[in-house]
Amino acid sequence: MDIEKKKLLDMYRMMVRIRLFEEQMARDFADGKIPGFLHLSVGQEANAAGVCANLREDDIITTNHRGHGHVIAKGGNGYSLAPLVAEIYGKGTGLNKGKAGSQHLSDLDIGVLVAEGIQGTPLTLAVGAALSAKLKDTDQVAVAFIGDGTLNTGRFHEGMNMASAWKLPLICYCENNIYAETTSIYESTNLTDLTSRAAAFGVPGVAVDGNDVMAVYEATAEAVARARRGDGVTFIEGRTCRHRGHFEGDAQTYRTRKERDECLKRDPIPRFRARLIEMGAFTERGSDSIHRAASKEVAAAVKFALESPEPPPEEVLTDVYA
Repeated sequence: MDIEKKKLLDMYRMMVRIRLFEEQMARDFADGKIPGFLHLSVGQEANAAGVCANLREDDIITTNHRGHGHVIAKGGNGYSLAPLVAEIYGKGTGLNKGKAGSQHLSDLDIGVLVAEGIQGTPLTLAVGAALSAKLKDTDQVAVAFIGDGTLNTGRFHEGMNMASAWKLPLICYCENNIYAETTSIYESTNLTDLTSRAAAFGVPGVAVDGNDVMAVYEATAEAVARARRGDGVTFIEGRTCRHRGHFEGDAQTYRTRKERDECLKRDPIPRFRARLIEMGAFTERGSDSIHRAASKEVAAAVKFALESPEPPPEEVLTDVYA
């Protein structure tokens, strides 16, 4: 598949924005500026950028506790980071008025239904969104971003079975970073090819290098086209790795130094940068300007969050539903 130059540059810019955003959030958390837990996707940016580059604004995504990058990618390169940072800080100007925090983000204006910390729930919620699209006879697509740990939950089997049986316009995108919290996928399943799970539901299963944004983009493009023409769900496994722990503060005693070093060697951003320079899409100077612009954007978003007020106590029960 030939990918136009603008799309390639947009995906690179997106990956850089996500990376610098996440690294800043790590520093702010270490400085005690962010309440609660923080789960970062540093190293996995190619998955969010490659998938969402295929989606329209009215398409729906659901994500998980490691979902900042998915939200940013779904919003596109024009998406303001300021309300997102404010939300993570728990401020009243946040995306969800400081009530969702890092793990439960939502932005219906750009098609982010919800981020959910419970394993498997992003998939079942996306199945509902896909069913809605089918019943309304739109050509919207729903994407569920899940982790490898979700594959051993009942929700995965229930969601995939229903999506398959009803031929729903759904993509189940599994970011396989090997670890479900601190447990290796190879200690919790006898499978080495996770896409074989898809066969049980009679749907296509595709494995891609989740650190190669072009491979992710191409696999998702086929799955989106399949969903829009009414052929049903696709399962995609993006084989990737996270550079940081399961959560900020995780000592990662379950990973060897060699394993962590190998993970860093697969970093998707310098890899894509070198490829774009080789293709003549931009120069090193052009790449550096993208990094500088993203750095300024993140700094401005943090300044906005720091200067924002705390949510007023009297609003603790507003916008909250049971």
